[in-house]
Amino acid sequence: MFYYPIRTLLFQLDPETAHCWTLQLLRSMAALPLSGLLTSDVPSAPRQVMGIDFPNPVGLAAGLDKNGECIGAWAALGFGFVEIGTVTPRPQPGNPKPRMFRLPKAQALINRMGFNNKGVDYLVEQVRQAQFKGVLGINIGKNADTPVAQAVDDYLIGLRKVYPWARYVTVNISSPNTPGLRDLQYGAALDQLLAALKAEQQRLADSYGRYIPLAVKIAPDIADADVPTVGRALVRHGIDAVIATNTTFSRAGVEGLPHADEAGGLSGAPLRDRSTAVVRQLAEVVEGALPIIASGGILSGADAAAKIAAGASLVQIYTGFIYRGPTLIREAVKSLR
Repeated sequence: MFYYPIRTLLFQLDPETAHCWTLQLLRSMAALPLSGLLTSDVPSAPRQVMGIDFPNPVGLAAGLDKNGECIGAWAALGFGFVEIGTVTPRPQPGNPKPRMFRLPKAQALINRMGFNNKGVDYLVEQVRQAQFKGVLGINIGKNADTPVAQAVDDYLIGLRKVYPWARYVTVNISSPNTPGLRDLQYGAALDQLLAALKAEQQRLADSYGRYIPLAVKIAPDIADADVPTVGRALVRHGIDAVIATNTTFSRAGVEGLPHADEAGGLSGAPLRDRSTAVVRQLAEVVEGALPIIASGGILSGADAAAKIAAGASLVQIYTGFIYRGPTLIREAVKSLR
């Protein structure tokens, strides 16, 4: 695919409009004889993580396909695994528009989408229709109007509904765009959530006769002193993986650029170093007790290799894909062979 001419056209549009058009294009191509145009020459680089066989260690991060509408297309582009969502129990519109902003000079995005999605029942139907045979992660969150004190209920609803359809489930407690959500990363709130999820995971495993791993996605803005506490909690509760990291509140690296002062989470190249530092800290704490999936600031094969060198087992890309397209998938996989 000739991505850069397409990107030039898309970058003339509002970012969210471009995002919607891209999803519609991918969905149409995957459903028609044009699907061959999506096929990528990404080499094989198998990994086994969380007891799952991955064809390669480069995945699509949650957020690009919140409703699971283009699952087959992502796999055809060469991703070794696809994570859809974040999905909430009930549909919700998200935050007011505009809510996504490009910072091309920094190869970055700022978004304050706010878990806009069509609800878990819609997503499950998309997954059912897709009949996807690859590695599918489903990322779950809470509705914005659910009080943080009752967040566990939303996560349990999400887990129950997606469990039969996922190869792993990610618990998103780190988006900066749902008020109070990040409070779930700490102390008694984290322990309560993890204990409830693990108990429900075991009940569902007994019911369905198969164990679906649980990952937890954390923020890059956790203080250095708190990373060991979070890591030890994940190990103590038997969580199967940690995804590090989500977007950041920091504006380091984008100061003075257009849109830099917009509210929301910053992703892309400016997040690279902080995200990698959190991966390295976690690796020292968990000492192999659970795998780390690195996400944040991967815009080259060298960036992907640095995440693995820091202690990650797999990587995920989002903003890098927007700026570089399918070439980044191939380059990242080759760097990790």
